[in-house]
Amino acid sequence: MITTPKPVQTPSWANGILTPAQEFAPTPLDILSGTVSAGLQGSLYRNGPAFLSRNGQSVGHWFDGDGGILGVHFQAGQAIGTYRYVQTAGWQREEQAGRYLLAGYGMLPPGAWLTRFDKDVKNVANTSVLALPDKLLALWEGGMPHALNLQTLETIGLDDLDGLKGRPFSAHPKRDPHTGEIYNFGLTIGAKTRLNLYRSDRTGKILHEQAIPLKGVPVLHDFAIAGRYLVFCIPPVRIQVLPLLARVKSFSDAMAWQPELGTEILIIDRETLQLVSRTTTDSWYQWHFGNGYEDAAGLIHLEIARYPDFQTNQRLKEVAHGQIQTSAVATLWRLCLDPRSGRVVSMQQVLDRSCEFPVSRPQDVGQPFRYTYLSGHRPSSQLRTELFNTIARFDYQTGTLTEADLGDDRYPTEPIYAPDAQQPEQGWILTVVYDSHHDRSELWIFDSDRLEAEPVCRLALPHIIPIGFHGTWQSHS
Repeated sequence: MITTPKPVQTPSWANGILTPAQEFAPTPLDILSGTVSAGLQGSLYRNGPAFLSRNGQSVGHWFDGDGGILGVHFQAGQAIGTYRYVQTAGWQREEQAGRYLLAGYGMLPPGAWLTRFDKDVKNVANTSVLALPDKLLALWEGGMPHALNLQTLETIGLDDLDGLKGRPFSAHPKRDPHTGEIYNFGLTIGAKTRLNLYRSDRTGKILHEQAIPLKGVPVLHDFAIAGRYLVFCIPPVRIQVLPLLARVKSFSDAMAWQPELGTEILIIDRETLQLVSRTTTDSWYQWHFGNGYEDAAGLIHLEIARYPDFQTNQRLKEVAHGQIQTSAVATLWRLCLDPRSGRVVSMQQVLDRSCEFPVSRPQDVGQPFRYTYLSGHRPSSQLRTELFNTIARFDYQTGTLTEADLGDDRYPTEPIYAPDAQQPEQGWILTVVYDSHHDRSELWIFDSDRLEAEPVCRLALPHIIPIGFHGTWQSHS
């Protein structure tokens, strides 16, 4: 008997990932429904992989896509949108050549093996953004930030922040809501791997730094502020250096899950950047932390979106090709740590739902907090094949989850909290939504306290904004 294989169905989210972004100059955004609140005064910036193929060749991993920045400026009930690619040196070279030339997170340079050694690793500037008073930084894990004009998004160039000296400045800086100081890190890989810690002023200028030696070459994406401390959890993923140096494996393919190593927890004094304690506990993987704080007894509490293993990396690789076959589910967990000893006092799952991108109100960073906003899957979702298709708010005081109902086949990005300029305790949640029914992108604005209600405003974007990673809000002074 001859069987005919079933055709592979294209998922409804695919065009929201694979469509190359189109740049557009400052454009007033049409209101599809509702109104823009007069209290929404500031700018939304979002970053993500915006270009995933050249001349018929696809990138090796979603993380390899060249970065594109969306800026939406709100004033007096109006919204002006702009979209630009980050004009990195690698983007310019490959755009001129019409093909991929450089190594990436999931890509080896093209050509014969012996020709690969003189090829650089491309800084794709595609992961997150940091808004400073006079510039926007487009951030990427493995290199220096690119500075952009806050209004036009024109690329100014690589920015040393008066002290990086070529070292990486990672994609998840944290800002103290009271002092405005900024904390971040970057890994230096060499004979010994070092965790470089940076404390900067509100302009981004590095004021103080410290380096802490690490074991092997780990994968480290995010960290948390918790009161007087910075907390790093280093999962048991190690990069196999020899295949990487020999250019026979990409970074992604050279990463090995080694659960026997356990997860190492580093607690840092954030004033001195000195190591307070380090300990090893159970194995898990996390891309992202939520918030953290220090309680009256001096214990640290922090949130993570916790995966049981590193299958998430394979899943994200598949996203770039428009089909997902690998299941990888994170749930929200809360850790309690004793900073002096590093001891894990408790570790518990607080939300038994697939979720990612936990974020708090900017004014709550490092402080006790009640709410966490996050991306997630609707209860009816096929977790293996679907991208995140809802946003929600978890209330620690009541233990309840409030979800937005976006309808079928709509895909929101990470929720961004924007404080209201007129009523500081009120806020708005902004998310860019890919609507597969109309094959378009929209910007949806919710009342942060009423996610279950209709959005207060829906704005049309001129072109599809490829589903991306992280963003930020900058209030107008």
